Amino acid sequence: MNYNIVSYLIYIPVSVAITVWVASTLFKNGRLFLVDIFHGNAELADSVNRLLVVGFYLINVGYAIYTLQIFGTIDSVQVVMEKLSTKLGAIILILGGMHFFNLFVFFKLRSRANQTLQPTQK
Repeated sequence: MNYNIVSYLIYIPVSVAITVWVASTLFKNGRLFLVDIFHGNAELADSVNRLLVVGFYLINVGYAIYTLQIFGTIDSVQVVMEKLSTKLGAIILILGGMHFFNLFVFFKLRSRANQTLQPTQK
C-alpha cells in the first residue's frame, strides 16, 4: 500500500494549523510591543502587526508547500511517521526561529525608540 497521500493529508492541515496558532499568538501578544515602539500610535502598531502576520503566513505556508514533496514511495505507517516527524519538526523549528527573530527585532526597535525619547545628557 502507498501511504504518500495519507502523509499529505496529515502534513498539510497540521502544518497550517501550527502556523495559524503561532501567528495568532504573535499577533495578539506582539501588539503591546508595537504600540510601545510606536509611542502609543495604536493605528500604526496595528497596521505593522497585520503586515508582520501576512509575512509570517507567506513564509511558513510557502515553506510547508515547498517541502510537501516526499521523495520515494512510502510503504509503511512507520515511514509515514518518520517523514512527518522530520517535515513537521522542520516547520516547528522554523516557526520558533522566526518567533525569536521577531522578539529580537521588537526589543531592538523598543530600545531605539526609548533612546530617542530620552533627552541627550551633557
